[in-house]
Amino acid sequence: MKRLVDNLLLDWKNSSRRKPLIVRGARQVGKTFTIANFGAANYKTLVVIDFERNPVLKKIFETDIQPSRIVDELELATSKKITPGETLIFFDEIQECPRALVSLRYFYEEMPGLHIIAAGSLLEFAMGEISFPVGRIQFAEIFPLNFLEFQMALGNERAIDYLSCPPKEMSDTSHLFLMKQLKDYFFVGGMPEAVKTFVETKSINNAIEVQGEICNSLKQDFAKYNPHVDKQCLAGVFTSLAMNVGKQTKYTSLNNDFSNPTIKKAYNTLVQAKLVHTINSVNPQGFPLQIMTSKIFKTCMLDIGIMNFLCGIYKTDEYFKTDLSGIYRGAMAEQFVGQEIAVNQNNELFYWSRQAKNSSAEVDYVIAVNDTIIPVEVKSAKAGKLRSMHQFLKEYPDCKGGYVFSANNYSEFPEQKLTFLPLYFAYSASKNNIMDSLTEKPVTII
Repeated sequence: MKRLVDNLLLDWKNSSRRKPLIVRGARQVGKTFTIANFGAANYKTLVVIDFERNPVLKKIFETDIQPSRIVDELELATSKKITPGETLIFFDEIQECPRALVSLRYFYEEMPGLHIIAAGSLLEFAMGEISFPVGRIQFAEIFPLNFLEFQMALGNERAIDYLSCPPKEMSDTSHLFLMKQLKDYFFVGGMPEAVKTFVETKSINNAIEVQGEICNSLKQDFAKYNPHVDKQCLAGVFTSLAMNVGKQTKYTSLNNDFSNPTIKKAYNTLVQAKLVHTINSVNPQGFPLQIMTSKIFKTCMLDIGIMNFLCGIYKTDEYFKTDLSGIYRGAMAEQFVGQEIAVNQNNELFYWSRQAKNSSAEVDYVIAVNDTIIPVEVKSAKAGKLRSMHQFLKEYPDCKGGYVFSANNYSEFPEQKLTFLPLYFAYSASKNNIMDSLTEKPVTII
């Protein structure tokens, strides 16, 4: 299953500024499979050290974290020769061995020719207790498959061409085809196992069964996240957040059985585990976007398929709606746009809520594309008067225009400073330097 991040990994391999790379991402988004495939395809030797499956290997890092000694012992433990430039060392589930995390800085300083990738699903928890030196490590993040990758998995070459290019008006036939594909994606989602099942069986029901298995697995993992967080509270908050996508997040509404501090701790734990995205309210007057207040925010889920299962949308008549932007009161479309643009916005999502007395003006997302701030609305086919969007453009006249995503085809209204885009262009419309390669180079360096 080809992923967009494959190009990023290849850029990393060939970079003259390459450093040990830490790949983040929630559980079951395909980190291990993607990195192992990349290593097998691009190196003579792949050395995989899985600290969860082989905890005995952690002892290699207990004596000291001298890179040359560690390499000698890894060669002995794996019966593989490790050669700089020809071998990829892959530390999987590295959060299980914090000293291996610390060792990455010394590998960069003392053996910079070695190619090392580390990955783990609960890294944020382990890294909170470790101090990393500046400039020694690079980061990348793997998300669920987005809609473009979904088409890649299905082998729809023409759709891949369209979705890889800047948005434009489509023929009626192409538009209808992409909207049909998008409806499948709404209910299959982007978790690799669910996508694989759908590709093989062409059954949405089978994919939804996989979603159920993934959700159960994620909930079983809650005990690993934080021993000080109530597991029942975590499970309840997880489901409540799925049901409240598109609404301002209020702790009191997420679980009636627990106190606010307990709910807040559960929420923050889910954010750390990358199962949900916080969407902060911002002041869009300039760069970087400034968060207005930490008390006003919304939330979207890791994956639209997970949202579908947790909310039970597939069990209802919502599936038969023809206007995708109206399914589940429009929340599925808002979730879709959010997770598509998160890939291009360094996993940072923002929206605008007008901070004025008796004002309800709110714009679904605010994005930055090529140093331009763009307000984004997600609307049904009957978009209405777009009062909040017009209020935004009035208050921030330097903004060149806004995007309105819906089930309709592409159209432009320059006199209103608005571009109407079909939902399936959410990824390409939010991408910086759209005409460049499909993925950015690793840009987060600490």
